[in-house]
Amino acid sequence: MENAKPNGRRIPTIPKAGHALSSPSRTFAKCPTGIRGLDQICYGGLPRGHSTLVCGAAGTGKTLLGVEFLVHGAVEYGESGVFVSFEERPADLAANVASLGFDLTALVRSKKLVINHVVAEHKIPDSGEYNLDGLFIRLGAAIDSVRAKRVVLDTIDVLFEMFADVGNLRSELARLFGWLADKGVTTIVTGERGDGTFSRHGIEEYVSDCVILLDQRVTEQIATRRLRIAKYRGSRHGGNEFPFLIEESGLSILPITMIELNYSASTEFVSTGVAAVDDTVGGGKGVFRGSTMLVSGTAGSGKTSLAAQFVTSACRRGERSLYFAFDESPSEIMRNALSIGIDLAKWVKSHTLCFAAARPASTGFEAHIAKMHQLVDLFNPHVAVIDPVSAFESGGTLIDAQSLLMRMIDLLKSRDITTMLTYLTRDAEAHDLQIVGVSSVADSWFKVGNVGQTGESTKGLEIIKTRGMGHSSQIRELRFTDQGLQLGDPVGRKAASPPRCRTTKPSTRRQL
Repeated sequence: MENAKPNGRRIPTIPKAGHALSSPSRTFAKCPTGIRGLDQICYGGLPRGHSTLVCGAAGTGKTLLGVEFLVHGAVEYGESGVFVSFEERPADLAANVASLGFDLTALVRSKKLVINHVVAEHKIPDSGEYNLDGLFIRLGAAIDSVRAKRVVLDTIDVLFEMFADVGNLRSELARLFGWLADKGVTTIVTGERGDGTFSRHGIEEYVSDCVILLDQRVTEQIATRRLRIAKYRGSRHGGNEFPFLIEESGLSILPITMIELNYSASTEFVSTGVAAVDDTVGGGKGVFRGSTMLVSGTAGSGKTSLAAQFVTSACRRGERSLYFAFDESPSEIMRNALSIGIDLAKWVKSHTLCFAAARPASTGFEAHIAKMHQLVDLFNPHVAVIDPVSAFESGGTLIDAQSLLMRMIDLLKSRDITTMLTYLTRDAEAHDLQIVGVSSVADSWFKVGNVGQTGESTKGLEIIKTRGMGHSSQIRELRFTDQGLQLGDPVGRKAASPPRCRTTKPSTRRQL
């Protein structure tokens, strides 16, 4: 809505105070943000032509989310934008986001972005006539100058300093949001988080069509960032909390909890890396592609060696392998693998094998799963190793650790990635209770450890379960040679029993 002056120049029409120009629609078109993961949990993006409130404490990423929304809009979607800052000056804002690769100055020069710094007045004794007409004029001129389709107001809390009457403020906010909707722009408004309310004053969320909450929690000295969509009129959306990272490329939101239990089940077989182990499962073919193997055992029983041989076998087939190490550094793993004739370094040099090493306590569980999700996206592996998953038990509660591992497994299964998990047990005979949560979702479970025989300590491998296929019930000697791991004769308590290998055809029935 505009008025034409005699000289032909158009100026924005200001709505009457106390009146919102348009009532919000309950079915919205979507405006993609371009922010990794956010559009997925919004099922397409933010409500186009309407306002979204982004709330959070200081340092949670509100301003960055708004900046990315405008940058991606201008660069990827051809939609110019306006950024109105009530706190930071344009030069400071541009400098702060330059380290993330966002060149705001270049976008301003190319007429794709306008940055306005609005200095709010001090609180004025309310006479019932004070309004935001000045902001309407200034904002309208900025929108018209670049034909903007996106607007960010950062941060709305400053406007509260200009009003003594909350009722008048709420009316003005409704008028502002309605005016922006009638201008056809998609708006992000940032605000501080309140105590018991989404926003500090508990007003903005009622006039916004979408509300996004950003949070940073510190638990046992470890910080984790989370995002939640608390409200979205006229659209379904992910309602869980999602971890997100702020990295060198900006925000990355990981929709981990949206993975559904509907991934396909392959009938293709993949080698475990040890030919003799393949012979004891699936009639000599190995395990199903996309399945999850669990290798449990005490310290020094050969878990990491089995993992090294597994990824080596995949690399020889030309398949990319991703190795998550949470106990040893990549250099240590590669050095130790040489003792059994496995050269992992050459696969790293050929970019067929990628190591990702970190201590479980280096960050929160959510950040670990977020980083894993990001690496899986970037490297697109065929097989993966998590060594050892038991390391996460010391990083939080047992329930939290099991939840993390379930989501890790779901992520890898949903991508059809064949995975080997290693798990450190404390008792060679009993199955630790801590392992139950992991073993229940593993498709195959191999137990390795020392088996006493004729006064010698012999390492053995036992198959506890393999879903959908037969397997040997014997404990076989696990030999460490300069040609890699090999299986020997039956040993231990089941050695005297006749060899029994079920050779049934792969079954479609899940073995629980």
